[in-house]
Amino acid sequence: MPKLLYFYSEDWAFCRHFLPMARAAQAAGFEVVVALRVREHADRLAAAGCRVIPLEAERRSLSPVEIARSIVRMVRIMRAERPDVVHCIALRLVVLGGIAARLGRAPRLVLAPTGLGHLWIENGWFERLARPFVRLLVGRVLRAASTRYLFENADDPREFGLDPAGPDGPDVTIVGGAGVDPAQFPPSPEPPAPPLKVAVVARMLVAKGIAETVEAVRRARAQGAAIELNLYGAPDPSNRRSLSERDLHRWSAEPGVAWRGPTDEVAQVWRENHVAMLLSYREGLPKALVEAAAAGRPIVATDVTGCREVVRDGVDGLLVPRGDVDAAAAALVRLARDAPLRGRMGEAARARFRERFTEEAVIRTMTAFYGGLHKEIASYRRKAPASLS
Repeated sequence: MPKLLYFYSEDWAFCRHFLPMARAAQAAGFEVVVALRVREHADRLAAAGCRVIPLEAERRSLSPVEIARSIVRMVRIMRAERPDVVHCIALRLVVLGGIAARLGRAPRLVLAPTGLGHLWIENGWFERLARPFVRLLVGRVLRAASTRYLFENADDPREFGLDPAGPDGPDVTIVGGAGVDPAQFPPSPEPPAPPLKVAVVARMLVAKGIAETVEAVRRARAQGAAIELNLYGAPDPSNRRSLSERDLHRWSAEPGVAWRGPTDEVAQVWRENHVAMLLSYREGLPKALVEAAAAGRPIVATDVTGCREVVRDGVDGLLVPRGDVDAAAAALVRLARDAPLRGRMGEAARARFRERFTEEAVIRTMTAFYGGLHKEIASYRRKAPASLS
């Protein structure tokens, strides 16, 4: 059985976002090994048939020493495991794991920069210097006949000089995010209104637009709209742009704003709220919005990469320019005053979800993707001497 080795950051995030992908790899005939930072979810990964290898790394560190240590750890893991495919998920692991894969002579490499995050959002001196390097590394240096790319939206490949609709098409696959099981998010009637209850489900980061969301709700309420904001999620100490609990408690002290903390009951969130909101600066493909769409809730989001993959302005929800708090407030006021519009948008969101973003659709795409790799490996093994297979 050929072996596929994932490199990723956190066990909880892999369980939330990428277990359907791992199941697709297993369905295609791979033994699956996952190297990541282990905290509380190793048993869940093992129950899903994945062998887990601890990979301790501090995501927020840009120290050259820590970066070198991470690469060395990954090279050692590869030399011990001898995987047929190394699959790196998220931009930091794509860069570090990709370098390690080349140093460790991995025969096949899958690069999945699911979202370009801080490096593409911020525009300080470090980001301006680092972006061209990462573009060159991911799009050119790590590219080979044995390299495949996975993206969650149609915009990100072009950042690396890749054209999914052109000659790069065979090497580039667009997958509809992590996938969501529709049975877990059945549509339900709206809760009573007013007030209009607006929910954000996200890590509590600056780049998720939490401060802009709070300000938009303030301005909508100042216009007389009965709106309540519920924030679901936790700060991320490993992210240098995390909000603090102090910030969240301060906002929670305001009328109409409540920080609820993290939750595993996301379906309950959408039963209790009318509208999903995400004023993010940039996304890969936000699973929280896909879950809201599955539940039949309209969405207010920024018109940025990732969010506009899920939301069609005026159809499933309302898109607003990044950073335009007045436009976000106006969108909330409009939805608060038009229940039939909310209903139409929620139905459209649910229909679009069933067309593109179900777990079944993701597994189908990924099973075909991994199946192609499996055939390549089988063909190579038939031709190569046994000692090289």
